[in-house]
Amino acid sequence: MDRMLYIAMTGARQNMQALAVTSNNIANSNTTGFRADFSAMRSMPLYGDGQPSRVYAMAERPGTDFSRGAMIATGRDLDIAVRDDGFFAVQGMDGKEAYTRAGDLQITTLGQLVTGAGYPVMGENGPISIPPFQKLEIGVDGTISMVAEGDESLSMSEVDRIKIVKPQLSELYKGEDGLLRLKDGGEAEADADGHIISGTLEGSNVNAAAALVDMIEIARQFEVQTKMMKLAEQNDERTVQILRLS
Repeated sequence: MDRMLYIAMTGARQNMQALAVTSNNIANSNTTGFRADFSAMRSMPLYGDGQPSRVYAMAERPGTDFSRGAMIATGRDLDIAVRDDGFFAVQGMDGKEAYTRAGDLQITTLGQLVTGAGYPVMGENGPISIPPFQKLEIGVDGTISMVAEGDESLSMSEVDRIKIVKPQLSELYKGEDGLLRLKDGGEAEADADGHIISGTLEGSNVNAAAALVDMIEIARQFEVQTKMMKLAEQNDERTVQILRLS
């Protein structure tokens, strides 16, 4: 009985973890530049005295789906997207460089260029700061040009250049904050061939319909595991009754 109970319990617990991953994907189906997480389970034999006859379930997040999301034209000057497989470099909450596809940029009251989530955008020499301006443009190579406030000549001057990187996808992992980082903890080199599309955002790559089907399937698996635990309890009660009669 105990073996059946523990096996069913591990299956139910890992189903809950897989459900959390799928729920997070669905919740971010409309998040700019979001990359979906994969959820999977594998069998883990229990080794000890005797033969490994018991096999437990273990859920894991084997990786991230790096397929591209849909391009959405907005016409807003500070909305940008990377045309190829590159990423924008930003500064994470830990102060280290990280990467994202979310190009919904904003300028704070202090003139700092940040993403919609508030992460400072990295330039050639660190986070980008924008002086007061009348007009601002972001070129296809990430160069930020502007007409300074009060400049009657309306001449465009270069401020900085957004750092675009294109590391190997196998070298990246996604943190709990949704940002991508290099597995070795280093910083990727800037990609000179990076191409930016201005006035456009890249949407999430989550297929909400497929994720919903996955959620239903996981919920059914969880129900099967709970029924097995209930059956184990019933078997235990019947065993006790038989022992009392004897």
